[in-house]
Amino acid sequence: MKYVMETLRKKEAREKLPVIRMEIDYELVTLYDAMKKEDTVAIIKNKERLINLRKQWLEMEDQK
Repeated sequence: MKYVMETLRKKEAREKLPVIRMEIDYELVTLYDAMKKEDTVAIIKNKERLINLRKQWLEMEDQK
């Protein structure tokens, strides 16, 4: 049973990585736009979202 659960987690991690990657790309574009507008509130929010996405990415990489 342990091996089945581990296999399912690995499969889930492989499926989520492309989604997280797309979210990171979107946040980077949004951050770039906020930087061009010099919108400090949006910059801070985007950076926080990017930090969270990075953590998710690393967790999924560890499970892979």
